[in-house]
Amino acid sequence: MSVFGPGKSFVDAPDPQDMGRCTRCGYCLTECPTFVMSGLEMESPRGRIQLIQAVADGRMPATAGLLAHLDLCIQCRACEPACPSGVPFGRVMERSRAMVLEQKGAAPWSWRLRKRLAAFFLARPQRLRFAVRLLRLYQRVGLQRLVRSTRLLKLFPCHLYDIELFLPPLADSSAEMQPSYTPAHSSAPAHRVALLVGCVTPHLYPNLNEATVRVLQRNGCEVIVPPEQTCCGALHVHAGDLNGARELARRNIDAFLPLSVEAVVVNAAGCSAAMKDYAHLLKDDPAYAEKAAQFSALVKDINEFLVSLPFDSKMGQVKGRVTYQDSCHLTHAQGAKAQPRAVLQAIPGLELVEMETPERCCGSGGVYNIVQPEMSWRLLKEKMADIAGTKARIIATANTGCMMQLEAGIRRYGPKGAHVAHVVELLDEAYRALDGD
Repeated sequence: MSVFGPGKSFVDAPDPQDMGRCTRCGYCLTECPTFVMSGLEMESPRGRIQLIQAVADGRMPATAGLLAHLDLCIQCRACEPACPSGVPFGRVMERSRAMVLEQKGAAPWSWRLRKRLAAFFLARPQRLRFAVRLLRLYQRVGLQRLVRSTRLLKLFPCHLYDIELFLPPLADSSAEMQPSYTPAHSSAPAHRVALLVGCVTPHLYPNLNEATVRVLQRNGCEVIVPPEQTCCGALHVHAGDLNGARELARRNIDAFLPLSVEAVVVNAAGCSAAMKDYAHLLKDDPAYAEKAAQFSALVKDINEFLVSLPFDSKMGQVKGRVTYQDSCHLTHAQGAKAQPRAVLQAIPGLELVEMETPERCCGSGGVYNIVQPEMSWRLLKEKMADIAGTKARIIATANTGCMMQLEAGIRRYGPKGAHVAHVVELLDEAYRALDGD
């Protein structure tokens, strides 16, 4: 137990002005997935703000029970567009975790472990590559089938059985990096862009980066992929490791900004949201504040960028009934709700059917499904029921974390025969259908 108090000084702590914007009006309540599930005030954004404020002021100790309410937050930011006062709740949560981690002995072991694992793997590609190879071996030699059929992990604590079920099938080959330069299809390219390949996308969904490059080429872009790029830092920020995120941000700015591109294109919504926030993350860094603002202005989600061109509408057919799951950090954090739908609606043969609550979080939340598997499965079960109501067999989304989560939902809840695809993969399929590929 540790008391913070007004006499304490923290490098990173929630801005009192950000928290002071909350008028407790309650507009956030029906948008918050954890409040909808639990009905508890302390699992709502306004309830969590009160807890954070009380800890920061020293009126309440940072007990394990109090921090559990903060940890149950998915950080989906669905409350932000609903808030009439403009409370930047995502920022408040990120800095509250940083504040707790900064206070010696305050953070639970799970928070400290999360921070260390992110630093150990995501900023070190060779370590992540080795871990993925071990997981691939675990699947190839049949250990995964044995573990799941015998339910051996139920004998262990910490919901290991539920966590393991989220692990997707790993591709046979893992493209570590796209070519550093890919010319446009036309001899006189109209656009010069850079691509973030991400830290986990090349291992889990190698086709996604390949499809993204092909789509950009098709639309007159020369694509540069600087090998010096690194993890975007999103999971570091979510875990409260703002210093780790700042170091990664500086490395990406140094890798991308000298390229003189008109956009830094990102195909994972969580990554683009984090990179658009570099300007705020580094606002107090005299060497990088201006460069961070320039960089953040360049970052575009792939759907956002394509719709702004506009993209080539000459396509072949991709027949099927599709429903779109809003990726939280695209629709809530970046305000890009219409763009992915515009791409899907432009593809001949696709019938877009909306689910009742497409903007409700699927329960992925970065590593939320690992640290809060029980709530994650509850949210996912409701999501899959919503999807089943559309009778769609193609589930489109715009973030790799959502793709993993929805694939786990299909394996556990159905609907049978359904599959998950990124929006840009469907667009790529339509272009290739026209070419006869």
